[in-house]
Amino acid sequence: MSKRAIILAGGKGTRLRPYTVVFPKPLMPIGDYPILEVVIRQLVRHGFNHITLAVNHQAELIRAFFGDGAKWQVQIDYSQENEPLGTIGPLRLIPDLPQHFLIMNGDVLTDLDYATFHDMHVAQDRLFSISSYQREHKIDYGVLHTNKAGTLTDFREKPSTSYEVSMGIYMANRDILKYVPNTPYGFDNLMLDLLKDKREIRVEQYSGYWLDIGRPDDYMQAIDEFENVRNRFIDE
Repeated sequence: MSKRAIILAGGKGTRLRPYTVVFPKPLMPIGDYPILEVVIRQLVRHGFNHITLAVNHQAELIRAFFGDGAKWQVQIDYSQENEPLGTIGPLRLIPDLPQHFLIMNGDVLTDLDYATFHDMHVAQDRLFSISSYQREHKIDYGVLHTNKAGTLTDFREKPSTSYEVSMGIYMANRDILKYVPNTPYGFDNLMLDLLKDKREIRVEQYSGYWLDIGRPDDYMQAIDEFENVRNRFIDE
């Protein structure tokens, strides 16, 4: 089965400044490799044979590094944005999308089994699938609960809350394109439109390894951990 992936690699990486002043975020290093090369190696290992990079900011550097993908034995082509189009908007610029395809951010470090995620979605002919993760959010302060009179009623020292969050990895049916306008359009816009139309969106929770290296804390954690766990991500 042919497997197609669209990798979103056009962002400016503003959350990672000053690291991204010189390099685009997808070329930020994790160990010996840019994060986007790690992602591409993983996709190839999981059977993806055609990868489209949706590029914008510093696109020429990304094109120069990855070329046509021959180095990784995969077909790589490019979709050039002339203006930022959000997470889902760039799909409008890709004319040859198959019926089902993977969409993902280019700054995700995870050991997710992309092939299983892809095949499960295709086998059930789903409209949209989201890979999710339980994330703990810790408040670094003592949290006060007060009543209307200003009297303390409860206190919690540095509490944490668990949220189910998107990993930035999706499977889509090309039928979603009817929702995508020729203007900037994000993942959030699509989710709200699908929910409004009562369309089914499936969520697959993942409990393995996942970091969003677009966040400075996650990026530093990835740098610290990568050498010890690199065989979980790439074959060398």
